[in-house]
Amino acid sequence: MNIALIGQDIPALLPSLLADLFFAQKTAASVRLHEKNEAMRDLLEGYGRAVCARAGLGGVKACASLADALENADCVIYAGDPMAASRFRMDREALSGPEENDPGLTDQARVLGGLGGLMHTLRQGDAILTLCGAMRDRCPDALVISLGEPVARTTAIFAAQGFRAWGLTGGWRKGPGGLAWLLNLIGAKTEDTEAEAAGLPHFCFLTALRDRKSGRNLLPAMEAAVRDGKAGRLARRWLDMLGAVAVGSVPDHASLMPAQPDYMPDPDPVLSEPVEKRKERILRMNTVREKGLTDPEGAASQLLLLSGAPASRPVQLAAALLEKKDLDLDAAVRVNRSGAVRNLPREAVVEAPLRLRAGEEQPLPVTLPGSLAELCLDIDEAGRLAAAAAAGDRAALRESIEIDPALAGLDRLYCLDAARAMIDLHSDILSRWDETEEDD
Repeated sequence: MNIALIGQDIPALLPSLLADLFFAQKTAASVRLHEKNEAMRDLLEGYGRAVCARAGLGGVKACASLADALENADCVIYAGDPMAASRFRMDREALSGPEENDPGLTDQARVLGGLGGLMHTLRQGDAILTLCGAMRDRCPDALVISLGEPVARTTAIFAAQGFRAWGLTGGWRKGPGGLAWLLNLIGAKTEDTEAEAAGLPHFCFLTALRDRKSGRNLLPAMEAAVRDGKAGRLARRWLDMLGAVAVGSVPDHASLMPAQPDYMPDPDPVLSEPVEKRKERILRMNTVREKGLTDPEGAASQLLLLSGAPASRPVQLAAALLEKKDLDLDAAVRVNRSGAVRNLPREAVVEAPLRLRAGEEQPLPVTLPGSLAELCLDIDEAGRLAAAAAAGDRAALRESIEIDPALAGLDRLYCLDAARAMIDLHSDILSRWDETEEDD
């Protein structure tokens, strides 16, 4: 199996990707990654060589050329996000503005939805469409697994370009607002329960919760705890409005919904590896490169590198799909062709449980409460229109702004003007948008 790793976030993910591939999956894969910086190529390739030597299989090569990294790839794992943190700050400044010229859209400085999510999508689209052009030349049949945010929209862009596209988020089991956190509210533990959640990427809601031994339905107890305010005001409000308990990051859910009067988005979300953490990672990878994994110091550095591994496991999904294996995942992002979420359209990009048998998706349909499904319809359609706008489709841009629930209560024409101004602001990396061309 040939795997290409593409994107600015790949160096931070490399330890977990290689450990999963060579030790957990025991797959003799050839891994190529794209890295323009020569010194970083030497580090990543040397680190990969040390991991492969310990595993006794596989190979890792860092390529200066994107075309070389993609050559004959069976799977492309995309973990890019062009200048995510600095560009988000530019968005936020434009949406808040100086006091004398404040457009009054500070709440729209978001990562996933609204105007901020729209700009995030346009920037991603420009990078992804360039990548897709290279893939058509070098690996036209490759499977794509996107980790790049917003995952729903990056997956939609790859799918619209004709690739088999899947996506993975960090999941909904861990972290603030995640399943383990919610179970504490009712005195239950993850190992004693069976849970199911579905919806859209970063917008999942509990659809089933049972005691593992007795089979007792725990959803009523969870809903009662949320209505008592134990999960916070937003979770209670969403339960009353949508008929389901939100599971996962509260900021992620809020980013895709209308403005909340008692909630403001994080003004400085973590969108890329912090500088200090990056320095530590480079130091530890260099130790592994020089010492190897049989040396105690190298082994200790590797454990530290793996201690912060993300929950998503793209190589596990890739191996199951390409090598026709069985796999069960709590959540995977894909186009809803199999009807994974019954009451969302087949073209929707959903996040739902996945069951693969011999690499083929098996029916495991979930039904969302009616009011939640209606909101998901609008969020998904706005997201797919934003993905279409990433190719320079002005009609799709307007339509996305017209229906995006995150813009509820705002003057949509005013929002369109703001979006045009922000496109001009980012014109240096939005090559598919000609600022002199008039809208239809």
